Amino acid sequence: MTPSIGDAFGEDRPAGSWLSIPHPQVAEQTAAAGFDFVVIDTEHAPTTVETVESMVRAVDAAAGETAPIVRVAWNDHVRIKRVLDTGAAGVMAPQVNTPEEAEAFVAATRYPPEGRRGMAAARASNYGRDFGEYVASANDEIATISQVESPEAVENVAAIADVEGIDTLFVGPADLSASLDVFGEYDSEVYTDAVETVLTESSVPVGTLATTPDEVDRWNDVGFDYQIVGTDAGYLATGAAESLSRYR
Repeated sequence: MTPSIGDAFGEDRPAGSWLSIPHPQVAEQTAAAGFDFVVIDTEHAPTTVETVESMVRAVDAAAGETAPIVRVAWNDHVRIKRVLDTGAAGVMAPQVNTPEEAEAFVAATRYPPEGRRGMAAARASNYGRDFGEYVASANDEIATISQVESPEAVENVAAIADVEGIDTLFVGPADLSASLDVFGEYDSEVYTDAVETVLTESSVPVGTLATTPDEVDRWNDVGFDYQIVGTDAGYLATGAAESLSRYR
């Protein structure tokens, strides 16, 4: 685990990468590129808990200090505790729309008495060998990333950000723009106003996803604190298309 990743979102403008291909070699190669963190997606990717554990292990094996974060399929304490037991450094939860949902999210990542995470001698604690040490530190070291993907979340953004234990917010551009009925129209006033509200009213760092170099520049100019600067599937598609085009 990289203990400082939660704090790093606000201090170091970290760069991340998205992992939607459920294979440890992809995770290890991406981490070896030097990203500060990677997000292993289980919401829209066919990634099982067993594969998550293999991918977390692969990220840990790569040179450097890349932090493995897992995007769970839903803000559900059962899903969250299972991915944390793999040794993930943090969790990203989708569709956190109210401060109450944010509180439930944080509680799922914390051991009692601060939360409701269940005890288990799993990989995160070296299979129980370091259980006491892990339990003593995990509540402070697990990064919690709350996604902003709806008008309701935008409306409640200040209260969500103020929930103790929320390290950072993450604007999902596709989902937020779709929920605002301007899918992909990132220059539309309704979308830019929503993003400005999030950036202005959040008391914690705010990040987003860029899928092209132009989007990296766009979101940097907007003022996001950090970015996920691409996806594994996107790198593959772009590289393949460029190589084929050059040959043709």
